[in-house]
Amino acid sequence: MAERPEDLNLPNAVITRIIKEALPEGVNISKEARSAISRAASVFVLYATSCANNFAMKGKRKTLNASDVLSAMEEMEFQRFVAPLKEALEAYRREQRGKKEASEQKKKDKDKKADSEEPDKSRDEDNDEDEERLEEEEQNEEEEIDN
Repeated sequence: MAERPEDLNLPNAVITRIIKEALPEGVNISKEARSAISRAASVFVLYATSCANNFAMKGKRKTLNASDVLSAMEEMEFQRFVAPLKEALEAYRREQRGKKEASEQKKKDKDKKADSEEPDKSRDEDNDEDEERLEEEEQNEEEEIDN
């Protein structure tokens, strides 16, 4: 856990970026206001985490999951956040599935390529064997002619 209260604050760069995205262009914000928003955001995250942890503990789990966070939002009376959070979660899961499928496809393609190269090697070996047989036959024919 954090040793000092300052350790609980979110990074200023992240807070500043979020503020800039939320406000109309050309609107400035003072350092004091940015600091207040940063503290409020930190308190919100800590409170949401604590509520979500309560749901995980009720389920006899040590790991928080998405349903714990969604339940915490409802318990904290932030129901209007639940729908956008569910949409963001679904988008994240789709993205992860896409990455996983792409990775699996890449692995399959790599395996297919390796498999297709192996028969080429066996063809090369067959060709080498054929050449050796031909050489032996030629030598045998030459020996027969000499005899």
